[in-house]
Amino acid sequence: MGLPTAKRRLVIYGILLGCGLGVCGWQAEEHFRFKRNAETALINRGRDITSTLGVLLRAQRRIYGSIVISKERLESALQDLVRPEELESISVLGATGATIASAGTKVDLTPDMLAAGGPYWRDRSVTIMNLMDLSATGGEEGARARPRIVVADDDRQARALGTFRPQPARRAAEPGAVPGAPGTTSPAPAGEAASSTSPATSGTAAAAPDAQPTAAGRSVFGRPSGMPKEDYDALIQKQGVHSLVLSLSTADMRRKVSADLLLRSLVSLLAMGGAILSVLAWRNLTKNSELQIRLVKAGEMNTHLKEMNFAAAGLAHETRNPLNLIRGLAQMISMQTQNSPKLREHASTIIEEADRVTVQLNEFINYSKPREAHLGPVQVQRLVADVARTLVPDIEEKQITLRQPESPLLIEADEQLLRQALFNVLLNATQAVAPGGRIEIWLNQSGPRDATLEIADDGPGVPAAERANIFKPYVTMRPKGVGLGLAIVQQIASAHHWEVTCDANEPHGAVFRFSRLKLAAPAA
Repeated sequence: MGLPTAKRRLVIYGILLGCGLGVCGWQAEEHFRFKRNAETALINRGRDITSTLGVLLRAQRRIYGSIVISKERLESALQDLVRPEELESISVLGATGATIASAGTKVDLTPDMLAAGGPYWRDRSVTIMNLMDLSATGGEEGARARPRIVVADDDRQARALGTFRPQPARRAAEPGAVPGAPGTTSPAPAGEAASSTSPATSGTAAAAPDAQPTAAGRSVFGRPSGMPKEDYDALIQKQGVHSLVLSLSTADMRRKVSADLLLRSLVSLLAMGGAILSVLAWRNLTKNSELQIRLVKAGEMNTHLKEMNFAAAGLAHETRNPLNLIRGLAQMISMQTQNSPKLREHASTIIEEADRVTVQLNEFINYSKPREAHLGPVQVQRLVADVARTLVPDIEEKQITLRQPESPLLIEADEQLLRQALFNVLLNATQAVAPGGRIEIWLNQSGPRDATLEIADDGPGVPAAERANIFKPYVTMRPKGVGLGLAIVQQIASAHHWEVTCDANEPHGAVFRFSRLKLAAPAA
């Protein structure tokens, strides 16, 4: 068995909305992935910069043969690399974490940041501490050691820590050696051998005890003479290059992330909008299908009601003939004087009931007639005067004051149907007002081609709860009323595409208002 219609509809609604929410979740996940990739790309960019700077620093040593870099020259070179829109600052750190040289915006490095390492995100920047050890030593070209890179505070210190390059040591002549060849010694001039040593010998003797000999027998770095080893180690610990710290701007990354967020938000909104529109479309489609079914059933019911109405009208019409016969016989009995008074009284009762049923049948037949308006110009002032003449006996009997409209406006209407509507409303008004009461009829122009007709009385009025029901069949406020008079008025108003309402008349009474009446064009 299938699901009930309501449950099946809810399941379809849930599937459509679930698809929309699924697209939203997918876009959110893709946005977070895009953000992570952007952050990773920025961090990799910073690490590439630090790696490149490390290579340049080592190349400086290899190209110029010096391990000492002037702080002023280093900061000038670093300043050329700073770009506020991308690279905000560069800092060179020593082994203790102190800043040796820097360029750009100053970055405060806390011990926790140094200990943690890696990227440190701020609101508008990211600090990347790429702790690559630039002071590591290792073999280079066999036995040649790689010295440390030291940043000198000034030129004097740079000269003091400059590269120490003694001349090659003289070697004893060997059999077969060529005089003047590289790596051989030359005889000293006479008188100089006993008094002095060669420059090479002097340079070797003056070399610092920490000099590192190479395979060629010469030293490329050493502690300056006259500097204690403790001071030299402290200087290397303080000013030896250990790592680089970069501060990169996240403005471009944030712009890209914001643009991606906006794009994916629009996609999510479109997805949810599409899901909601799909739900509404499915709902309307379902309702349209139900309405079509109802219209088909209503058409069948309307046809059935028309047939029943026609049959009922025919039955009512055929009922009047025997009813008239019964009334005639009762009238003959009441006119015979030899009959007993009680018999004549019963005959009079039969006549009254026959008249009452005849009126109801006439009203029902009148109500069952189809209302089709044949429009034409109608002068309301003249038509009201004609209807009032038919009610003169009732008006004079109760001494009612009737105020007729004075406006000579012409409206588009079916004169016979409008006459019947006016008669029904005026008859109800004359029956509702007390002796000496007042009835007023107004015709006003409410628009360029619209008019309003009002019939007001000072009777007891209609309760607010009953004003919407008095136009329904068989609803009446009078004990002996049939309840079809105002229903016929509603039919006539609907046939003309008018609107008829019942409102309160201040200080008391009721006012029946016909609105949306169309003015007729004046005769040429």
